[in-house]
Amino acid sequence: MPNLKTTEVDQLEHLGSAETSYPTSGPSHHILESFDNPRPGRNYTINLDFPEFTSHCPKTGQPDFATMSVKYVPGLKCVETKSLKLYYFAWRSEGAFMENIVNTILDDLVEAINPDYMVVTGSFNARGGIPVKPVAIHVSPDFDMAAYRLTL
Repeated sequence: MPNLKTTEVDQLEHLGSAETSYPTSGPSHHILESFDNPRPGRNYTINLDFPEFTSHCPKTGQPDFATMSVKYVPGLKCVETKSLKLYYFAWRSEGAFMENIVNTILDDLVEAINPDYMVVTGSFNARGGIPVKPVAIHVSPDFDMAAYRLTL
């Protein structure tokens, strides 16, 4: 079974650090860390759910709470989950509409790991009586959706 190379593990700054530094300057794809896909060439799905996502409305300042879900088929890289958690924390002081948040998260993750396929879903709690659930999708131009459809 393939393992992470020691040099690759050493390059991960967030995972295993004795002191966690929480970002305060807002979300950026630079917070996200990655490691080599241990099974390149095999289509498999990674599902990541984060039930503690928070941001706030840019107009009212009212807090927004959500479960952020990411489902992806990795290309050559996988996202390291502690860095993803820190990236999500960076949204706490960010005022943005829910639809923009989900699309920005997708853009930043695609920038960081270039997956073959990715879906980002924000299941936001109801405000004003209406729950909002924006979904953003990325499909790599060379990814064969028809061959992989049954497991997505």
